[in-house]
Amino acid sequence: MSVESSPSAAPDGRAALDHPGRVAARLARQVEVGLAGVDLSLPQYRLLMLLAEGSVVASALADRLAVTRPSVTAVVDGLVARGLVERQADGRDRRRVAHGLTAEGRQVLGAADEAIDRRLTDIAAFLDGPAAAEVAFSGLSAWRHALDAYRASKTAHVTP
Repeated sequence: MSVESSPSAAPDGRAALDHPGRVAARLARQVEVGLAGVDLSLPQYRLLMLLAEGSVVASALADRLAVTRPSVTAVVDGLVARGLVERQADGRDRRRVAHGLTAEGRQVLGAADEAIDRRLTDIAAFLDGPAAAEVAFSGLSAWRHALDAYRASKTAHVTP
C-alpha cells in the first residue's frame, strides 16, 4: 500500500507517523499520565523543573514557559498553596518577587521525574530490544541539547 493511499496518510502525502509533532504530542500525553500519580499537571511540572534550576521572577518564568504572566501566576498560586513553591522578595528591589522550590517541592519534582521515567521505560519495553530503547532515550537527550542550544541562541540575541 502506498503512502498516498494509506488511511493514515497526512494531506501532504507523508505517513502520519512521519510528523514528529504528532509523536511529541503523544509522548506529552504519556508524561501527563505519569504525572497524574503525583498529582501534578504538565504546566506545574514544567514550572517546577525551571525552578529547580534556581529562583526566578514571574516575567522570566513566563518567557521561559512561553505563556502569559497571568497564566504563570495561576500555576504558581496553586503550587504555593500546596507548599511546593515559595515567593521571595528581592532584597535589592522590593517590587520584584522571585519564586523558588521548597524542600517539599523538590521531593515532589523527584517523585514526578521517577513516575515519568517509569512510564517511558514501560513503553520503551515494546521497542525491538534494549538497543532500540537506548536509541529512543538517546534521541530524547539529543532533543534536550537542541532545546537548550535554541534557548541560548534566542537569549543571546536579546538586547539588555
